[in-house]
Amino acid sequence: MACEEVAHSRPLFLTIYTIVFVGVVFSSLYVFSAIRYPSTNASTWSLSNEDVRLTEQTLNVSQSGNAHVVPSVPPEARNVKTRPILNIPPRNKKMPSLNTFRLTEELVQQRVKDNIIIVTFGNYAFMDFILTWVEQLNDLGVSNYLVGAMDTKLLEALYWKGIPVFDMGSHMSTDDVGWGSPTFHKMGREKVILINLILPFGYELLMCDTDMVWLKNPLPYLASYPKADVLTSSDQVVPTVVDDSLEIWQEVGAAYNIGIFHWRPTESAKKLAKEWKELLLADDKIWDQNGFNDIVHRQLGPSVDEDSGLVYAYDGNLKLGILPSSIFCSGHTYFVQAMYQQLRLEPYAVHTTFQYAGTEGKRHRLREAMVFRDPPEYYNPPGGFLSFKPSIPKSLLLSGKHTIESHFTLVNYQMKQIRTALAIASLLNRTLVMPPLWCRIDRLWFPHPGVLDGSMTRQPFLCPLDHVFEVNAMLKELPEEEFGPGIDIREYSILDNPILPSEVKKSWLDVQLCKDGTQDCFASNNTTVGGVLKFPRHSNEERYMKVFSSFKDIKVIQFSSMQDAFAGFSDKEREDRFRKRVKRYPGIWCCVLDHTPGHIYYDMYWDEKPEWKPIPPQTSADDHPPW
Repeated sequence: MACEEVAHSRPLFLTIYTIVFVGVVFSSLYVFSAIRYPSTNASTWSLSNEDVRLTEQTLNVSQSGNAHVVPSVPPEARNVKTRPILNIPPRNKKMPSLNTFRLTEELVQQRVKDNIIIVTFGNYAFMDFILTWVEQLNDLGVSNYLVGAMDTKLLEALYWKGIPVFDMGSHMSTDDVGWGSPTFHKMGREKVILINLILPFGYELLMCDTDMVWLKNPLPYLASYPKADVLTSSDQVVPTVVDDSLEIWQEVGAAYNIGIFHWRPTESAKKLAKEWKELLLADDKIWDQNGFNDIVHRQLGPSVDEDSGLVYAYDGNLKLGILPSSIFCSGHTYFVQAMYQQLRLEPYAVHTTFQYAGTEGKRHRLREAMVFRDPPEYYNPPGGFLSFKPSIPKSLLLSGKHTIESHFTLVNYQMKQIRTALAIASLLNRTLVMPPLWCRIDRLWFPHPGVLDGSMTRQPFLCPLDHVFEVNAMLKELPEEEFGPGIDIREYSILDNPILPSEVKKSWLDVQLCKDGTQDCFASNNTTVGGVLKFPRHSNEERYMKVFSSFKDIKVIQFSSMQDAFAGFSDKEREDRFRKRVKRYPGIWCCVLDHTPGHIYYDMYWDEKPEWKPIPPQTSADDHPPW
């Protein structure tokens, strides 16, 4: 009856009832939110570190039972996160003088937020790394950063992109310096000088190398350790905790890695920075990281307290914390062990350490993880992509013990398919999407039993391309008259990358290999059914050129397999040049225990050598690549 009365009432009463009901609900929500998240200013969301500590918190209980509390931003604040807007200057504006870009307290003050500044630096050779570093922070809603330019070319490029940049006055070369070179060590000393310049300004400093990428806003985590003078990453590959607590310092046996570390402007920290700088300036042969480790380990212990994980170090007054390698990841804990995945944790950062093939290897690893920022043309190359589905028998991947022999059997089986794919990509002038690689044993630069004891490396595991191939050699420009046409490559994940243009995703041809002469399996360029082309195995160069000439405008051609997909080149000279090129692509596996040298060379044409075995060179004369 009540419902009928309301239904027959005048519309005015319905309006009044609705307004009253909505008002009550709105008032209740407002009061509840005010109680749950008090704010002194209702018109803005401005959370200081203290405000955050008073809000909703996430407890992560370590093995010892101690709780590490990480500040958690309320959902309302999380949802209104805005991407920082870059201050891009108009093109008709004149480039300011270099004096404008000097590192001053005023410049730092303009960028500081919650009393902390994030800094990286580099030269023009690392421009794309720096852009990636900036873009990742922007996507995380973090704007309190500065980039130091070691050459004028980088400074100008960053300025015109609206990125906050300062001149380091280094007058450095714009080229890639290479790990371990004198210029590399000079860059390390510049880092120490920077720390000493910024700390007296009174702000916290998060100093980063350019070859690392932020995956999650680290500032709440760092703020949860207010007692720490210095928080540093490390090369630890064996976890000492299984949550997001600091590493147990007594169990850390690896070097502290200064690619990611946080400084507070305390007297102890400034004293450490000063002594570190003086040590490096007095002897240019000391590597900055080694110098830091030597000084900090001068005294190590006791623990600051029972719960935080901090330790007294250096002079007995400095409070040091070691960031967990599971979430402040090295190149090993992220790309090889995938430690954060196994522990069900969210990583804050990845630093491309423990890798091979130089800077190109670093780029490729970040690209495989889909966290590197490339220009649009990278995702839509001329000629399109060639991709294939790798075929690996279960026995090669899972059966038997994980030994050097079973590892090479597995890798060689994949390498033969890649060799075929490279040949077809060369014929069709397409960019080859490298397949994901599986390995049974790890690669390091010292003898080891296959995987590091205590690490979380699974066997088999998806290994980075640089574990098997010299990515820098694959990308190196070589004279075409001697090595044939270049073959461009892309990471295995590129076709799954959200950045891939829709025009590429929609332009797709699946190629299904079949036995020549069977139904619908004949060489023709008009036999596609539902976007699928049936193509005979053991096809030669002429057949490929004839059939696929009609599909030049297709962006992605994906083969169902590379097993017996290509019978070989008809042109002997072309084949010789191709072989000469791809023989340089494989790298080495390292290292066998109790043998010098301990490395073993991969061979792209291993199957043509009946006596080939995965053994290290037996003499110094044998110690050379198989080309």
